Amino acid sequence: MTTTVWAADMALAQTQLDTNGLQQWMLNNLIPLLLLAVALLLLWLGGGKGDNAGMMRRVGGVVVALAVIGLAVTGSGTELGTWLASLVGAS
Repeated sequence: MTTTVWAADMALAQTQLDTNGLQQWMLNNLIPLLLLAVALLLLWLGGGKGDNAGMMRRVGGVVVALAVIGLAVTGSGTELGTWLASLVGAS
């Protein structure tokens, strides 16, 4: 029994640890739940009060937050930065 446990420990020690499983779990579960919570909060806070300008400010903030999450998830922040720099810099 000890050789089986030792072999299992050695196999576990040789595997490379990473956070891909956690990252996939967050993308598949946590982000949709957060988006659902934000949508429900927006409906609850802005529903029926007639404050259209305040509601649009909140929606604008949510859109900016979604854009930041999208850049973080796709990893295209470097490409966006390069494009923005090319707009103001001489090439």
